[in-house]
Amino acid sequence: MKTITTTQDLDAFCKRAQTFDYVTVDTEFLRERTYFSKLCLIQLAVPGDGPEDAVLVDPLAGDLSLDPLYDLFRDQAVVKVFHAARQDLEIFFVDAGVIPEPLFDTQVAAMVCGFGEQAGYETLVRKIARQPLDKTSRFTDWSRRPLTEAQKTYALADVTHLRDIYEFLAAKLKETGREKWVAEELRTLTAPDTYIVKPEEAWKRVKTRNASGRFLAIVRELAQFRESYAQARDVPRSRVYKDDALVELASTKPATLQDLGRSRLLLREARKGDIAEGILKAVQDGLNCPADDVPKVDTARSKMQVNPALADLLRVLLKAKSESFGVASKLIASAADLDALASGERNVPALGGWRHDVFGLDALRLCEGKIALAAKGGDIRTVEL
Repeated sequence: MKTITTTQDLDAFCKRAQTFDYVTVDTEFLRERTYFSKLCLIQLAVPGDGPEDAVLVDPLAGDLSLDPLYDLFRDQAVVKVFHAARQDLEIFFVDAGVIPEPLFDTQVAAMVCGFGEQAGYETLVRKIARQPLDKTSRFTDWSRRPLTEAQKTYALADVTHLRDIYEFLAAKLKETGREKWVAEELRTLTAPDTYIVKPEEAWKRVKTRNASGRFLAIVRELAQFRESYAQARDVPRSRVYKDDALVELASTKPATLQDLGRSRLLLREARKGDIAEGILKAVQDGLNCPADDVPKVDTARSKMQVNPALADLLRVLLKAKSESFGVASKLIASAADLDALASGERNVPALGGWRHDVFGLDALRLCEGKIALAAKGGDIRTVEL
């Protein structure tokens, strides 16, 4: 197997890849000790079974530029095939602002083709490629050099079997006319906003039961400082302080270093220096936040009057539609979608796009009392009223 360590060799492979309809791509990276993923290895394969058709690219080689790869990613004539692509795409977007297009994600396609919820790569290799997959090297340190032969074999298998999986799923989608379904699902993956983390919005990911506006203002400032600090120094946000410590700080509202020293959950490193100063300033900024800038929680969902019987009927309908169309039920509608529908909401994802045709139309008719559900043997069918 070939490992590419020079820009010249990468350029040669990528130019050859541009003569094919698709290229399969995967990465190995580390993120335990950094905010941004550290890219350690790239795997590429084109159609064929020769040793020249699948390569490893070592981005840690000092004189290697990834520009030829990014040119390939921009080539609209070549489909870029990934499995569970989100983290891979984030790496390339952060590094060069590039999102591979056109994109094909075999995990998304597998859900549309009836392989269940978030089908793993190993499952697809076994069911489609009919091959075993050795995962023993999965959690090794990919930044260490030299790579072992076992690591290289494992890494390359992530793109060689992917060729068979892609060809099978692409044919299945064409046969069933569901190519547009997958295209709809991939819009989020190919949207730049998916990979841009805005520190001022980081507070929305912090779970808290306190809906007080002033409390949330402090949470917002603490989360914004933590996100900015972690990004600037490329450290995990949990190394600054964890969510439970953030919520504690918003509750206790420390004003001095002595106050910080009494925190039960704050890491020792966060009780002094830049982090401590940032915490105290964030708390003060939250307390001084103008009333018209205080965060407001959307309480509409918590106040929804869900009809439990209707929600149960919608779950039965969803299961029936999932089995009938061979599509993972969670891909069609979430539990939150069903509860929203049962409470009278109509602005839910399950009513849009391909989901409307598969489930949404009958879900609305069920809510409006225009159809009923009937059991016949093991099947559930709709009955006009």
